Amino acid sequence: MSGLESAFCGMRDRDCALMAPRATIFGCAGPRLTAAETAFFREADPWGFILFQRNVESPDQLRGLTQALRAAVGRQVPILIDQEGGRVARMGAPHWTEWDNALPFADALPPDARAQAMRLRYQVIALELAAVGIDVNCAPMADLAGHRTHPDIRQRCYSTDPAEVARLGRAVADGLMAGGVLPVLKHMPGHGRTPLDSHVDLPMVDVALEQLEATDFAPFRVLADLPMGMTAHIVYPALDPDAPVTLSRAGIGYLRDKVGFGGLLMTDDVSMGALRMPLDLRVRMALEAGCDVILHCNGDRGEMEVVAAVAHRLTGASAARADAVLAARGALRPDPTDIPELLDQIRSQQTEFGHA
Repeated sequence: MSGLESAFCGMRDRDCALMAPRATIFGCAGPRLTAAETAFFREADPWGFILFQRNVESPDQLRGLTQALRAAVGRQVPILIDQEGGRVARMGAPHWTEWDNALPFADALPPDARAQAMRLRYQVIALELAAVGIDVNCAPMADLAGHRTHPDIRQRCYSTDPAEVARLGRAVADGLMAGGVLPVLKHMPGHGRTPLDSHVDLPMVDVALEQLEATDFAPFRVLADLPMGMTAHIVYPALDPDAPVTLSRAGIGYLRDKVGFGGLLMTDDVSMGALRMPLDLRVRMALEAGCDVILHCNGDRGEMEVVAAVAHRLTGASAARADAVLAARGALRPDPTDIPELLDQIRSQQTEFGHA
């Protein structure tokens, strides 16, 4: 047995299967699993997987991939994706519906029509995801749009008004669940007040806590009952001057105690440029800060080995929150409305208000 296998479980596959999954969500390299990836995932035993455009070719191929991922770990593991529509869409034409970015989509309609349109939009997205075996979508994005928001983030936001962000975020979550897919609330406690992209740089938002609580943080309090959440790689000196929320005990404690989030808390991708320390330290700090699950997206085998060697198996409160997610998934009762009918309802709204 290799040293890596020993680090993972120190026992054979049968015994490993009896243990809780590892506190990780991993990506894979391409549209089909290799034998080496399958063996690695069997040993690493992640709690979930996440898919990207590099993993997507066609509906049949994608169904095969999600089945192979679940077979690799021997259970109905959650499979996630970022399918917001618009700029962030891993699945597109000709097989799946194309959408405008969320902000112009919502702004094109009068306020009274926006929530229903967003709900219908994300119900369509969910039905398309569920049909290929994907059961978790990383939305709603409750980041507040502002004049300093990075342009790649701003177009994905829902509004410049905190109450409207919360209202539309609830519609997004409801639409996903109506289509049989669980939502993930992101990027906690807010990514809207920075001109920097945390994929590349580490943003710092030095604003008084009272102001943040009245604006950027407010939508997350309203949506804190959602089953899963994703942290932001952003330093908020009002919470912790020394570390981004993902790596901060004070930051994660704030999400739990003040925002009131009780669901499974996953990091944003720990391979992003905002985090500059060695990968093993990023993982260790995030878990020690209070994150439940480590998200690693790029499918790099060597990096995933580092993450798996550091990340523990789910225990205690984290295991209970993970179980609650699985229970929530099992309780979903998708609305039987089909995709063409939902799209017709959206087009009817757009036509009625002159935005077809």
